[in-house]
Amino acid sequence: MEHDQLHLWFLGDPHQPRYVGALQLSIPGGNVSLRYDLAWIKTGFPLSEDLPLRDGEFAPPRVVRAPVRAAGAIDDARPDRWGEKVIRYVTKPGRLTLMEYLYYAGDERFGALGISTSAAVYNPKPTHALPRLEDASTVSEAIARIENSEPLTQVQAKFISGSGSPLGGAKPKAVIEINGEQWIIKFFNNEPVDAPLVEHASMTLAAKACIEVAPTQVIQISGINAIAIRRFDRQDGKRIHAISAGTAIRAESDQGRDPDMAYPVLAQILRRRGISQGQLNERQAIELFRRMVFNILIDNTDDHEKNHALLMDDPQGVRQLRLAPAYDVLPSNSGQGCQEFRCGQEGFDSTLSNAMSECALFGLSDATAVSEVKAVVDVVNGWKEHFKAIGSTVALDAGRRIEGWFRRTTPMLPRWRCGTAGRGGDG
Repeated sequence: MEHDQLHLWFLGDPHQPRYVGALQLSIPGGNVSLRYDLAWIKTGFPLSEDLPLRDGEFAPPRVVRAPVRAAGAIDDARPDRWGEKVIRYVTKPGRLTLMEYLYYAGDERFGALGISTSAAVYNPKPTHALPRLEDASTVSEAIARIENSEPLTQVQAKFISGSGSPLGGAKPKAVIEINGEQWIIKFFNNEPVDAPLVEHASMTLAAKACIEVAPTQVIQISGINAIAIRRFDRQDGKRIHAISAGTAIRAESDQGRDPDMAYPVLAQILRRRGISQGQLNERQAIELFRRMVFNILIDNTDDHEKNHALLMDDPQGVRQLRLAPAYDVLPSNSGQGCQEFRCGQEGFDSTLSNAMSECALFGLSDATAVSEVKAVVDVVNGWKEHFKAIGSTVALDAGRRIEGWFRRTTPMLPRWRCGTAGRGGDG
């Protein structure tokens, strides 16, 4: 493989890959640019708003303190931090370029893009079949060996290297097949609490707050819990084109300036580019408001740009976006008092007054926003009974942080106003 040039393909239908264009590694710098193939310009679609269908080389914007990136939506095809660790441990030790990470991430990456060594035929990194549920213990053992810097068996290496790299972070995970569907399985990683069970309890609690969440199930491996989350970028054998919130916001930000990674900004994208049929775009902006409030209440401060995603079900048609189901939702138990995503006029502060301060950008009036918050508060107020029903004393112990945060936040309810943001409507 030549490390300075590869080729991008679209795998909406994995049986009929479509060539998108050439990827080029910048030297020096390490960024990855895209040049669309002329056939894709005629018959394809923009992968993200900062990659319009025209000839020329698209490079990531130059921003102060920016890390190495790939252009637009291609950056979401890179492995997460855990995926990078697996690649260095199993496939290619040493320091790798972003182009190499893109290639070695394999064929089950987030979304519907694929990386090939050829422009004539889709030729990705060779991988093995995904592990099945009955192979989860072998995958878990492989992860433990990687964490302890121990050598892998041939079977362990096969399973862990071929299990994809979904959107996420540094926690150990893998893609497995359950009843013909792809699920992301996240393993216990010596946390002070039973994190997989707590995440399952938190996700199902969010569903009670009328938040669409990715389906989850708890799996026991040698007496230890793991959580499986069904992939939302796969459906009926097809792959759904998907981008992270960070990519969507960055694509519509002024060049050369740090993007405003914020719930209100993402809400505006949903209202403008979301699915207008049945006013789904307006409803999803309101749901995003609920997610923000829920994250504040349960102290989920790990709500960064990669932990929100948008799906494009009909990229060849109207190219409207919809909010992906919530994922990676659980208490951080950090007490840091600030979110990763900006909430309102008070910046990243984890307060409900801050969440309310720009409610108009979600299409909410003062009164409707208060009603939405009260509904979420009522659900979170029952967290203890819900966690108990999940069947975990450990989950209850981990939930103490929720109780403390809830007490701190709820007395502010009668005083909430949207401030200078307005009364709702188009924004």
